[in-house]
Amino acid sequence: MTNKNNQGPGAGTSSKSKKKTGGARLWMKLDRFGQSELLECDKSTITERVSIPARDLRILGSVFSHSSNILAREKAMVVNLEFIKAIVTAEEVLLLDPLRHEVLPFVDQLRQQLPQKHSPKAHENGSVDVQGSEMQQSAGGRWLPVPEVVEGLRCELPFELQVLEIALEVVCTYLDSSVADLERDAYPVLDELARNVSTKNLEHVRTLKSNLTRLLARVQKVRDEIEHLLDDNEGMAHLCLTRKWIQSQQAEALLGAAVSNSIVPAAPQFKRLGSNRSTSLATSNLLTSNFLDDQDLEELEMLLEAYFMQLDGTRNKILSVREYIDDTEDYVNIQLDNKRNELIQFQLTLTIASFAIAIETQIAGWFGMNIHCLLYDIHGIFEIFVGGVTGICMLIFLFVLGYARWKKLIGS
Repeated sequence: MTNKNNQGPGAGTSSKSKKKTGGARLWMKLDRFGQSELLECDKSTITERVSIPARDLRILGSVFSHSSNILAREKAMVVNLEFIKAIVTAEEVLLLDPLRHEVLPFVDQLRQQLPQKHSPKAHENGSVDVQGSEMQQSAGGRWLPVPEVVEGLRCELPFELQVLEIALEVVCTYLDSSVADLERDAYPVLDELARNVSTKNLEHVRTLKSNLTRLLARVQKVRDEIEHLLDDNEGMAHLCLTRKWIQSQQAEALLGAAVSNSIVPAAPQFKRLGSNRSTSLATSNLLTSNFLDDQDLEELEMLLEAYFMQLDGTRNKILSVREYIDDTEDYVNIQLDNKRNELIQFQLTLTIASFAIAIETQIAGWFGMNIHCLLYDIHGIFEIFVGGVTGICMLIFLFVLGYARWKKLIGS
């Protein structure tokens, strides 16, 4: 009893910690500058960090290991493409199970290709020139991009679209290499089956067909998901997280500027200047938002179309292998049908020969009875009679065989 009382509070705390750590999984956080960090988080921590519903994490579980989904949420994008299971925001990407050997190429690509520039830098005194600077700063301290900066961003994808592009590139490369391996193994096996129809070769082809069916289903899932996004302009718009983040920052900055202008008294000669600055700021924000809308959607559509075409080519390769398998199976079936026809013809020939022999056997059976016959008294008649009956049976055999060939029951 003493031990139980002493272990009460401590045991409860340790059991709670074990329960919490029991549901934790390994994640890797990579920001837009390629800085990575390994984290061990549970579902509640992830949902609070990226502001997504808990049900979205089920898509990244083991139940949907071979499914393909690209879901857009308010502040994040859930990516489940084959072995890549990630949550992408406008500033970072959280990657599940980053130490798997299939995921390591994706991690390396992220570290190499994530942008290292376009980070806003302020002057030492914290103020920015409105006319000559690349960024505008409102009273609330928010950085606002202007059309000059957007022109500079024309050549570069937003962060979340870069992550999506790298994920699609890694997945498409993996699927294409899998198809190449399948082609390299398929054609020799099928050629061997065409030469020699055996149980071993048939088993190899059966395994090949099952692998091809699974691979085709995986490629088809990724292709269908991209096709679904291409058909949904609203869904593609929700995937542009950087655009939504900039718009929210602009709205907050404009609200802060309006509040500061209404609170701080100003001289009459400065009212017009403040009004012109607010008008120009609102106009530039509107132009920036419209430009980002069109530019991001166009870039995302071109990106998805490129990988859709690549996946369509991979799918066509699989279908070509399947067609080769079907052609080989048809050829094997033709061979088997030919062998079956040869067996039937051989069986028919034996049946005709058996009919002729049965006639001679019937005659021999008649003369084998203990009934007196005049032929028994003739000397040397046995050889002549047997030879004659055999000759007649041979003629019957040839006549029936010729009739069967005339009716094309037996090949020439």
